[in-house]
Amino acid sequence: MDIYVTQPGDSIYSIANKYGVSVTRLIQDNGIENPFNLIVGQAIIITYPKLVYTVQEGDTLSSIANTYYVSLQQLLRNNSFLSDRKYIYPGETIVIQYNTGSNLTVNGYAFPYIKRDVLLKTLPYLTYLSIFNYRLAKDGTIITYGDDKELIHLAKNYGTAPLLMISALSPRGEPDPVAVINLLQNKDLREKVTNNVLTLMKTTGYYGLNIMISELTEENLMLYMTFLQEAQMANRVYRYPIFLTIDPNVEYVDGVATYAELDYSRLSQLSDGLMFLQYSWGNSTKPPSPVCSIDLLSNFLDYAVKLAFSDIITMGKPLIGFDWELPFIPGKTVAHSLTLNSAITLAIDVGAVIQFDEVSQTPFFVYKSIQIGIPINHIVWFIDIRSINALDNLIDEYNLAGSGVWNVMVFYQQLWSLIISQFDINKLLPDLIN
Repeated sequence: MDIYVTQPGDSIYSIANKYGVSVTRLIQDNGIENPFNLIVGQAIIITYPKLVYTVQEGDTLSSIANTYYVSLQQLLRNNSFLSDRKYIYPGETIVIQYNTGSNLTVNGYAFPYIKRDVLLKTLPYLTYLSIFNYRLAKDGTIITYGDDKELIHLAKNYGTAPLLMISALSPRGEPDPVAVINLLQNKDLREKVTNNVLTLMKTTGYYGLNIMISELTEENLMLYMTFLQEAQMANRVYRYPIFLTIDPNVEYVDGVATYAELDYSRLSQLSDGLMFLQYSWGNSTKPPSPVCSIDLLSNFLDYAVKLAFSDIITMGKPLIGFDWELPFIPGKTVAHSLTLNSAITLAIDVGAVIQFDEVSQTPFFVYKSIQIGIPINHIVWFIDIRSINALDNLIDEYNLAGSGVWNVMVFYQQLWSLIISQFDINKLLPDLIN
């Protein structure tokens, strides 16, 4: 696998020729929407399949899978363009196998309104699908956002374990710490929540539970410990795996990496996995900064792996960008979120040059817009395949279990091209697609 950053004068053809790959493969591996309008600074992934097959007359995906003793799901994973196709055509090149080195656990986060075609395209890459569909109310009842029956059914068909994701966050991602503390301090409410969750698990068919903790502090750690101890006791009959998604709240303060120094060993003893994820929502009121910083995460992991076994830790990947107007005004400026593909499209539309911050390993660009005749400066921070590769290197360096993708509502081809060219995906359930 190689990553190439476009230079002035590059074209999709010159890059393909440089690496000895086909233009079609380059476009497919990168999900390039406009291959004839690349921008300087755009990162391109080049993969090198170990085994490919040219489709012959009369072939089907099932017959190809049987010939090479691979699953149909592996073919869909290695050739995502086939997910919404009924037919394959003579002359097409199908990737059978990559030269993968190790296994990876991948947890994708999704809301119940994810588009069906996006879900079907994504499920072959996932070990777990965490469905963000339930919220704890102040009285211990559970509020449901949407119907998740089809998501659970499809996930299981693709051998992906569906996790019931629950939090106390509002639909817009706003925490209510007072309500959480009140709930955790009340034994009757804790018991009510546990019973409600277990009942929900039994009736919906989820594989396990994923609890999102948005503001973990030294003060509330013991309360969460008590809740988890009681939940595990109630769960001893059903033995549902329980995971915790925790925002490590890493940031720079006066140029120094900081994070809450909590005893994660206690939580790791009461859960089946810790998923550290800096999840981002629709808008941001924070000052302009990298969406994700490898430097910050490295500092945090140096601390975390001393307290919790690395093989139960999953590191999150936030697939998002933010567009800030400048100058930033605290309490007034609101940065609007962008998908990663939209960030590239915006850079092309405004004629920007994508730059790269080596410390955080994230790209950014600046541009100007005109509002009522007045020029407005902007800065856009996002992540690209270089950022994702740096995150995967952290997973290798610290021997972590895998990665969590926040979120999979939009299909981002480069992410999956990188993963399948390096790793085999762990699957916990039987593959039922045919």
